Amino acid sequence: MTERNALVATDAARPPAHGLEQEYVTMTVGGHWFGVPVLKVQDVLGHQRVAQVPLASPIISGSINLRGRIVTVIDLHRRLRLPPSDKPGMNVVVECKGELYSLMIDSVGEVTSLLMERFEPLPTTMDALWRSVADGVFRLDGSLLIILDIEKLLDGDAFASVHVT
Repeated sequence: MTERNALVATDAARPPAHGLEQEYVTMTVGGHWFGVPVLKVQDVLGHQRVAQVPLASPIISGSINLRGRIVTVIDLHRRLRLPPSDKPGMNVVVECKGELYSLMIDSVGEVTSLLMERFEPLPTTMDALWRSVADGVFRLDGSLLIILDIEKLLDGDAFASVHVT
């Protein structure tokens, strides 16, 4: 995926016009399904040893070394205000504004291609925090696939206002 991502403009992660297909990497966090545009994903890693970062925001678990690059690890359980997981998870490495971030999740699903005519706006009943970091949803087999907006999810201002209980 890395070579392919290098050839694609950063705005390619935005959902295209209706009638087209878009590919998403699916993942679970706290029993919920999320999707990230495949063009934003640089790597999928198993459980990683994370180095702590002093005085970091509570949603930052630390950092990892990925082929010589320091990558900030974001705990999606904390970012989305979900209960912590008691099992080692996985990491999805994404690119945002020229930097790499590792999203700590429970598990990775598959790359799935979805018709954009099935893309729906966010439900008004969805939690305000989730609405602020998502683009929309797909209804799949009785569940929602929530499409995350990586730029909004990794907005630095949001990190300062997160309180973990």
